Amino acid sequence: MRKMTQILDVPFDALTMAEAVEKVMGFLADDKQHYICTPNPEIVMEAQHDKELMKILREADLVVPDGIGVVWASRYSEILLTERVAGYDLTQNIFSRIAGKNESVYFFGGAPGVASTAARQMKKVYPGLKIVGGHNGYFDTEEEKKIIADIKRLSPSILLVGLGAPKQEKWIYEHLEEVGAKVAIGVGGSFDVMAGNVKRAPKLFRKLGLEWFYRLITQPTRWRRMMRLPKFALTVLRKQKKR
Repeated sequence: MRKMTQILDVPFDALTMAEAVEKVMGFLADDKQHYICTPNPEIVMEAQHDKELMKILREADLVVPDGIGVVWASRYSEILLTERVAGYDLTQNIFSRIAGKNESVYFFGGAPGVASTAARQMKKVYPGLKIVGGHNGYFDTEEEKKIIADIKRLSPSILLVGLGAPKQEKWIYEHLEEVGAKVAIGVGGSFDVMAGNVKRAPKLFRKLGLEWFYRLITQPTRWRRMMRLPKFALTVLRKQKKR
């Protein structure tokens, strides 16, 4: 039985990183299809007015907190989330576990050339990791059909979709059965990090829960998106007062 809590009606699995990785390994071992969501405060706020996204999050097989703000907000819920389970770190841990084994991965998303560069870099970091294919995130209706057919033909164990939220979550929800992957995960801009085009925040920033601040000072054009963080905190506190 899943141990879960809710943050502004979005469900989250109360798992550590190690437990989340074990959960994914279990998904790979069974004969069902599963999709994983990694909401941060921005996605939680988006779900407040996007009913389709909320439905997708509520039906996901695993929902982990990709944002220290979500972990903070859980102090006002029934069950405390003990740690941030970032989507990027989750995929890295999964790569470590499946390298040299029969499980395979497909990279879908990012700008032209990014997925292929990310794949090459990950193969260097995790010798024996099987990345069977990839495609960038730019496509029309006809190209999308070809992408779906390509993924289905290559039959990856894990499909990583980096189209940005909520597009990636909606794409997975609509097409998972068609592509046939055992596990699909929306990974946002992770391919850029894997490819070395974008640097993650230093460990100190991540440890202190200030990765969002590092992104803001290194990518000031994100300030409009960052405005959702205080709005998220105020919404959580306002809801708490009404209880």
